[in-house]
Parts: sequence; structure tokens; C-alpha cells
Amino acid sequence: MTMRYVLCTGNPGKAAELRALLPAHIELITLAETGLPLDLPETGDTLEANALQKARFAFERTGLPCIADDTGLEVPSLGNAPGVYSARYAGETKDPAANMAKLLRELEGEADRSARFRTVIALVDRDGEHTFEGEVSGRIAEALCGTGGFGYDPVFVPENESRTFAELSAAEKNRISHRGRAVRELVNWLVRS
Repeated sequence: MTMRYVLCTGNPGKAAELRALLPAHIELITLAETGLPLDLPETGDTLEANALQKARFAFERTGLPCIADDTGLEVPSLGNAPGVYSARYAGETKDPAANMAKLLRELEGEADRSARFRTVIALVDRDGEHTFEGEVSGRIAEALCGTGGFGYDPVFVPENESRTFAELSAAEKNRISHRGRAVRELVNWLVRS
């Protein structure tokens, strides 16, 4: 039986990753298909708050089950910045190239380049609200490497890897990524409920 969910993102990279990670019986409806804006409100100060805010916003307007995520890159030597502001790190334009340039500038000469990606996925439906989290540790590369993925992928090297996320195939990245881990938690919950 096909299960339909509104996917609460205007980010095509996130949408593609989520579609690849979810089982075939889960159909994702885009924000555009629902008539909702592609840029949903995100005014929370945590990843969980933002994911829930987006999913609630869409659920209240569509009445359909809604899945939203918020992802942050946390760099301990920068006080866990950019964190919840990852997409807007270099400004409201949400320019990935500018975000990575700012990150690399701020880490110049820094010995500790450790980092972690965290994703929180929120599911809001008639039965309530649920969140699922995934994270992956790694480090920030000295320079951009690779052309795949999106966002900070060209500068993030996951643990036990010598390549950035942008140098991995989509399947390799999905197997170990923060979003992949969060989606597997979501799918496990959907199967049990």
C-alpha cells in the first residue's frame, strides 16, 4: 500500500537524497504540488525545533502527513558553528559556495578541523509528532574537493574516509550520512507503527 507524505523542503538535493533513501511504497509530495511556499518558516534555535516547525506548518495547511528535516554542520573549534544557521552561514541568500568560503576562511590555521553533521527529521500527522536523528563525525577539508552532493559536501570528510561527501557516489554517501541514518530511523518507526 502506498503511503503519501508531504516533503517539507524546497532544497532539490535534500529531496533527491530522501527519495533515494525511502522505500518505494512511500510517495513524497513536493511543496510545489501542495501550493505551499518552497521556503517554510525556520525560526527555531535547534534543528529539532526547525524540523518540527516546518512539518507543523505544512500539516496545518494540508492535513496530510508531513516529513521535514533540518540539518546542521557543527565545528567544535568554531563553537559548534554554523549549526542551526548552516544554510544561512554567509547570509540570507543561502549560497553554498559563500557558506563554504566563510567556513574555510574561519578555519585557516586551525589544527582542530573536526566536525559533525546532524540531521533531525520530523514527522507530523494525525497521530502526533515524532523526531528521528542521525549524525556523522568527520573533519573539514583544507579545500573544496569533488562535484557531487550539495551544501557543504565538498568540504566534509566523513570519519574512516579520505574523500569528501562530494567525492562519494550518492549510494556511498547515503549509506553513511547523517541524513541516511535519520531516514533509516524514520523508516524503522514507520514499519513498526
